[in-house]
Amino acid sequence: MRKYLLFLLVLSILSCKDNTGKEQTAPLAQSDKSPELKESISRGASIYSNFCASCHLSGGQGIEGVFPPLNKSNWLTEKRKETIHAVKYGLNGLIEVNGVEYDNLMPELGLTDQETADVLNYIFHSWENSVKEPVSAEEVSAIAK
Repeated sequence: MRKYLLFLLVLSILSCKDNTGKEQTAPLAQSDKSPELKESISRGASIYSNFCASCHLSGGQGIEGVFPPLNKSNWLTEKRKETIHAVKYGLNGLIEVNGVEYDNLMPELGLTDQETADVLNYIFHSWENSVKEPVSAEEVSAIAK
């Protein structure tokens, strides 16, 4: 019953409309994901809602020049280790995402390695993103401060 409720929660989050009026959808079919990845994405949806959506917005579009987009972000796809490091330890300083500069502070969120992996798996498999290689807690723990 609990898994069913979590599934409904994730389904409702993914089917919500973002601020652009476009429907949010996961790019990969559910059947293309392992049960472990599906559970990680489900846990990550809740973490994203609690920790990330206030800045990056519910559709991952961010606010240009202030908070970088997570949807269709070249930074996420081209800088995997830096992305994991930013979620695990926070980020301060200039970065460029999709040709736009961002120089803001992302605080350390205090997430565990598993929570970091879960939220990244959610982001990597949401909206128009399709990062194929899932993030594991072991991969997160290997990222040094």
